[in-house]
Amino acid sequence: MRRIIYTIVALIALSASAFAWDYNATGETTEQTVQMRVGADFSKKWDCGVRLTLGEELRFNLYDIEKGKTAKNIAIDTSYGASFYKSYTTLSLAYAHPHFTYLKIDAGYTLRLLGDKGWSDHNEFLRHRVFFGITGQYTFTNIAKLYIRERVVCDMRTDSVNLLEKNKYNWSLRSRIGAEFIVPGKPVKPYTYVELHNTLNAPEYQQKDGQQYLSSVRAQVGVKWRLTKMSSLDFYYRFTYGYDRDINITKNKGKIELTEETLYKHAFGITYNLDW
Repeated sequence: MRRIIYTIVALIALSASAFAWDYNATGETTEQTVQMRVGADFSKKWDCGVRLTLGEELRFNLYDIEKGKTAKNIAIDTSYGASFYKSYTTLSLAYAHPHFTYLKIDAGYTLRLLGDKGWSDHNEFLRHRVFFGITGQYTFTNIAKLYIRERVVCDMRTDSVNLLEKNKYNWSLRSRIGAEFIVPGKPVKPYTYVELHNTLNAPEYQQKDGQQYLSSVRAQVGVKWRLTKMSSLDFYYRFTYGYDRDINITKNKGKIELTEETLYKHAFGITYNLDW
C-alpha cells in the first residue's frame, strides 16, 4: 500500500511538472512596412589588400501597419508619415590577398540606435553587434562578378531579459549569394543578391519543432553609379520576409505563450560611397 501511495504521489508531481509549461501557440501578428534609408560609406584600401570602412545608415518608416490576432482579440495598429526607426554605425576591416582575389575575409562592429524604445535608458535603445564573414568570389571578364558569403553575427543587449524567452547574445548565420554586372563603357554597375538568416542559439522554447529556424529572407536589386574615380552612389530596393517566435512565460499561470510574428518589409535606399 505504501508503495502504491508513493507511486501516485510521484505521478501527481510529474503531472504537475509537465503542465507547469503549457505551450500555447495561439498568437500571431503580421506587419507590413515601407522604409526609406540613407547612408554613407567611407573606405580606405591599402596595397596589401586591407580595407577599412566606416559606414552610417539612417532608417525611416514611411508606412507601417500591424495586425495582431490571438485567441481573445484582433487588433490593428496603423501609422503613416515618416518617423525615425533605427541608425547603424559600422566599423569593419576586410582583407583579400592582392594576387588571390577569390577569397575575402571581414570582421566588424555595429552600434545600433533604436528609435522606438524611448530615450530614458540607454540599455533599451542601444544594441551592439559583432560579425565575422568569409566570401568566395569570381569575376567573369567584362560580364559579372559572382560571390557567396557566409557571415556569423552576434547581437548583444545590455537590458534585463528573461533568458528563457530571449538571449543576451543572439547568434545567427547569414548566407548570401549575389552578382554584380559589368556594363562596358558605362559608369553604372547593376547588382542583385539573396540572403538567408538562420538562428544559431534560439532558446529552447523559441525553437521551431525543437530546432533552429529560418528567421529572414532578403532580396535586393540596385545599381551603383560611379560619380568620380573615388566616389559613387548606390540606389537600391530591398524586400524582406521576416519570421520570429516571441515567447512569453507567464509566472502566475505557468504557461508558455508563443506569438508567431511575420514581417513584410519594403525598403528604398541610397548610399554614398567614398573609396580612396
